[in-house]
Amino acid sequence: MLRSVTSRIPVPSLVPGGRSRAWGLLWLLALAGCAHEPSASVPPSQSADSGLTQAAEAPAPPASPETSPPLSTEARFAQWLSGFRLAAERAGIREATLSSALDTAQLQSRIIRNDRNQGEYVRPVWAYLDSAASPLRVRIGRARLADTAPSAPAAQAAQARHGVPASVLVAIWGIETSFGSHLGDVRVIDALATLAFDGRREAWARQELMAALRIIDQGDIDAEHMIGSWAGAMGQTQFMPSTFLAHAVDADGDGRRDLWGSLDDVMGSTANYLQHSGWVAGEPCLTEVRLPSGFDPALAESDIRRDASAWAQAGVRPVDNTAPTAALPAMHDASILLPAGLQGPAFMVGRNFRAVLHYNRANSYALAVCLLAQQIDGGPGVQAPWPRDQRLLTRSEVMTLQSQLNALGFDAGEADGVAGPATRKALRAWQRQQGLPADGFVNAEVLGRLTASNEAPAP
Repeated sequence: MLRSVTSRIPVPSLVPGGRSRAWGLLWLLALAGCAHEPSASVPPSQSADSGLTQAAEAPAPPASPETSPPLSTEARFAQWLSGFRLAAERAGIREATLSSALDTAQLQSRIIRNDRNQGEYVRPVWAYLDSAASPLRVRIGRARLADTAPSAPAAQAAQARHGVPASVLVAIWGIETSFGSHLGDVRVIDALATLAFDGRREAWARQELMAALRIIDQGDIDAEHMIGSWAGAMGQTQFMPSTFLAHAVDADGDGRRDLWGSLDDVMGSTANYLQHSGWVAGEPCLTEVRLPSGFDPALAESDIRRDASAWAQAGVRPVDNTAPTAALPAMHDASILLPAGLQGPAFMVGRNFRAVLHYNRANSYALAVCLLAQQIDGGPGVQAPWPRDQRLLTRSEVMTLQSQLNALGFDAGEADGVAGPATRKALRAWQRQQGLPADGFVNAEVLGRLTASNEAPAP
């Protein structure tokens, strides 16, 4: 256990009057003398036995807290780790676990760089889907569910037990780790200790690090084999440690929950997590739809939910059938999703789509999982064209758009470069004022219009 040693000078009570005031003045004068380096020094060429200067003969005054050299990053990390170890010990983690996990823990600078690096350019949803739900991944996913594949029985058993389709489980498996071929190369303990020490997300990372220690303490995996991503996600379907503790299952009955080597545990745990997140057996994840003429795009928000029958009455139809009587699949509490505004495809998404969002909060991720699973099952991909000619904004451009909306009185929230619900709501309000389709889709065209509106002279 490491302890920091800091020079301390007792501070006298500086109360008015008498000897306390005198001693206080003397103490301040002494402290001022210690705050400066001696004027004399030993020349670099002077040897130790050639005669010492007066400054070298006199013992150096003790360093004050103001002049003590700052601790190195590694030393501060060691101090932080020592404090965390005490907290983990008080939380009931065994000493053997603490030694195996924390004695060799290392600060990983590349993890800090990754965590702080928010790319300037935003990837369009269609570009993400081109990769995440690619034709190659569809073919591999189908092969993983073939009768002769080792993964097929595990996925089918998980489906039978938890009601989550095997195709959805294989889709998550494919997107997260390319069907188990890329599990990450970082010790999860190192990743989470680094993130907690760095401080940007300290409370979250401390919680996940404590959960990782509990997993080791319970014997599911040892510290050296607990490998994952730089952000601490681990196993073949990339569970965070807290998710592991809450939802991982021992499906193969060997006494351990092994998300690294047991396909039964991988599929069973993933299905269990989705079931606990609200998955409804027998209901589709999404369906692509056609919107009626004059559809109000302000209705395409996740908090506006209606049964499929209500959307059908409003004129929403399946995209693959233009007949007036074409029926939407039964879906309760469904929303309309326009990931690229009115110029792109439209989807009706329901409870199972939101269950996937528990896995990853990005709509593009949930779209990828549901569309990949749909194609693994033999269904179509996205049928309506994407507006690939549209240029999305960089983060700095989104900040400009947010600032301009705020300047015009439309509350877009903090100008942080992330086009979230507040930004879309403000943009829709501005679009309605301008007589434009109010879909809230952030792109270069709308920024150009907004900039021109801001620069226009007041009437």
